[in-house]
Amino acid sequence: MIRLRRAADRGHADHGWLNTYHTFSFADYYDPAHMGFRALRVMNEDRVQPGQGFGTHGHKDMEIISYVLEGALEHRDSMDNGSVIKPGELQRLSAGTGVLHSEFNPSDAELVHFYQIWLLPERGGLTPGYEQRGFGGKEQRGRLKLVASPGGEDGALTVHQDARLFLATLEDGQAVAHALRPGRHAWLQVLRGKASLAGQTLAAGDGAAVSDVDKLEVRGHGDSEVMLFDLA
Repeated sequence: MIRLRRAADRGHADHGWLNTYHTFSFADYYDPAHMGFRALRVMNEDRVQPGQGFGTHGHKDMEIISYVLEGALEHRDSMDNGSVIKPGELQRLSAGTGVLHSEFNPSDAELVHFYQIWLLPERGGLTPGYEQRGFGGKEQRGRLKLVASPGGEDGALTVHQDARLFLATLEDGQAVAHALRPGRHAWLQVLRGKASLAGQTLAAGDGAAVSDVDKLEVRGHGDSEVMLFDLA
């Protein structure tokens, strides 16, 4: 079974400094039919204006992944981490018992376009943690590159949940396939361009929940980038 979540149907808010789309219920956007999918709780696509950002705020018991598509995102937190996340880089912040952080667009000219994703952790009360790593390039061209997993194998970020995250960059007509073990589920998010899944075309911002399927094939239409979650 495949259920599409079209970009235009997402929750949306334009605060001037922040233009944000919510795949699932978040902040002032509430839809009981879209509260998350499996352990995937938040899928926000954000564009932040130059010199603007999210002031210091707290999180607890959540695995937070940020992926920058354009521009740069400056991060600071109460664990003394300070970094700038650039296009093709992912950040994993395990909030655990509690962490404070801020996210800011350090540019005075360019907006930052990024996804922020929340996964429910395997259990509460984990020790907070942080990782940042660059991917993209040849590693994900024409194939699904593992970028986050419980074991952090092959250089992937470590997430405290039975979830695996893949990225793929596809040329026109290029396809990638992913097998789902019995009882597993998937979420596909199109980040750029267009891609097809089971004969249906998805554009940038579109997502799809996949259950009771043993294999997915995703095909690019023009240059595209997709994100795929394999979930318990």
